[in-house]
Amino acid sequence: MLIYLAGPLFNDAEKWFNEQLTQKLERLGFDVFLPQRDGFELNDPKAKFDPKERADFIFKLDKDKVFESDILLFVLDGRVPDEGAAFELGLAYAQKTLTQKPYTLIGYMTDRRVAFLDRPVNAMLAGALEHIFTEEAELLSYLKGIL
Repeated sequence: MLIYLAGPLFNDAEKWFNEQLTQKLERLGFDVFLPQRDGFELNDPKAKFDPKERADFIFKLDKDKVFESDILLFVLDGRVPDEGAAFELGLAYAQKTLTQKPYTLIGYMTDRRVAFLDRPVNAMLAGALEHIFTEEAELLSYLKGIL
């Protein structure tokens, strides 16, 4: 089963968090598409694309991987949820709704400032997600049960 790990990936702390979570998911037996690792790396010196070509490549690759995956795991941490990940969730939700593809859409929020509020995220995100986990052990247990 393929998990698309959506979320912020633009600073060292976010990248480290994503890498650690990916390792745990892969140890459970999942394949994981981690855009910062498996996608188009913006700082790749071999990349000779202009900004438009780079954006087009990222869009197509990430869109294709969202559609290919079985699970979208949205890391909701940050000042606001990552806008690219929100779009990816929208793609996955539309695919699930329009094609009846068995697709699991879940969120993971570790930011304790908002994780335990009555409505920790925008209603449009919460409505698309089947569950929002706030504890890693619960998230991993849930995913292990899917395998």
